Amino acid sequence: MLQVPFIRENKDLVIDRLAKRNIDATEDINQVIAFDEDRRRIQTELDNTLAESNALSKEIGMLFKSGEVEKANLIKAKTGDLKEASKRLTEDLNNKTSELQELLYKIPNVPNKIVPAGNTEDDNKEVFREGDIPVLEEGALPHWELAKKYDIIDFELGNKITGAGFPVYKGKGAKLQRALITYFLDKNTGAGYTEFQLPHLVNEASGFGTGQLPDKEGQMYHVTADNLYLIPTAEVPGTNIFRDVVLNESELPVAITGYTPCFRREAGSYGAHVRGLNRLHQFDKVEILRVEHPTKSYDALDGMVAHVKTILQELKLPYRILKLCGGDLGFTSALTYDFEVFSTAQDRWLEISSVSNFETFQANRLKLRFKNSNGKNELAHTLNGSSLALPRVLAGILENYQTKEGIVIPDVLQPYTGFSIID
Repeated sequence: MLQVPFIRENKDLVIDRLAKRNIDATEDINQVIAFDEDRRRIQTELDNTLAESNALSKEIGMLFKSGEVEKANLIKAKTGDLKEASKRLTEDLNNKTSELQELLYKIPNVPNKIVPAGNTEDDNKEVFREGDIPVLEEGALPHWELAKKYDIIDFELGNKITGAGFPVYKGKGAKLQRALITYFLDKNTGAGYTEFQLPHLVNEASGFGTGQLPDKEGQMYHVTADNLYLIPTAEVPGTNIFRDVVLNESELPVAITGYTPCFRREAGSYGAHVRGLNRLHQFDKVEILRVEHPTKSYDALDGMVAHVKTILQELKLPYRILKLCGGDLGFTSALTYDFEVFSTAQDRWLEISSVSNFETFQANRLKLRFKNSNGKNELAHTLNGSSLALPRVLAGILENYQTKEGIVIPDVLQPYTGFSIID
């Protein structure tokens, strides 16, 4: 959530930057400023009313003490009017604050100045590419056919048990999945991230804290009886560890990692591009999260990008990095880099990670602060990245490592799987 003082002091900048998202935010930004002016006017009137009421109460006490009962009773009648006025003003203030808050919840983060303009994913800017695309033998198969051929993932069984988008991993497929999770966690903890095991359901406050609510309410599975939400990413419970927390500056940076299953309704997703593992309702993901000092968060973002690079280099998968344009940027993000692996059998790029800096946007919602060197509370910056999302990494391995003899396991994973080929 954007800070009102920032909007007030940088109105034109906010409107111009939000235009990168193809949003004309002029009306909303003007409304924020108007609501805030109303709120501050009401607050001043309430403060003055309460101050006058308190002063009169003290005067009444002194008059009673000095025996001037009649004069005290006359003034007492006025305090009754002031109490009614303060009650009305308090109600007006609460209503105006709620209106302002609801409007702020609907306004996305301001893109960083280096975010390219653009409307869709086609306008994202490729900033890096590495790895040779393998030349597959004739008759190479997409991963959903390989999964059936080697009996390692059963999509039909998942459909029977739950529905489309809930695959069942079997045998070496399940072991490869577990190997990837452990490998990713080991890489992250080796880079200084502390491992957490996190809840898979969160309350409404957590959803609002990281910006999934109200923006992505339709994409989340909602347990209505308990008003809990299945997590779409470990970012939600992981970042909410720090909700309503004031850290000491010496505690920064905070770096955590965690594995969770993730649940997304993906409403409206259909067609060939969602076949197999390309898009699921339940999938596994290992996440990295950071809480950073505002002056160091973009260096930290570069470090997260470099960290994900090392994982893909060790897996020896061809990949590229895209800087997302304004039209494809997530609601909460100020700057996002997407990683994509090349699926040779499908002849297309598959997104496998997003690494983002949210600056103070989430921290403002979370009330996540740190005590700076001057002893004042200041909003921290939050960042997160997939390290990595498993389905499309697995799809890339199955397709790019297929041979006539079977699917070769990348060297770095073999100590985790205990086998070198799926045949």
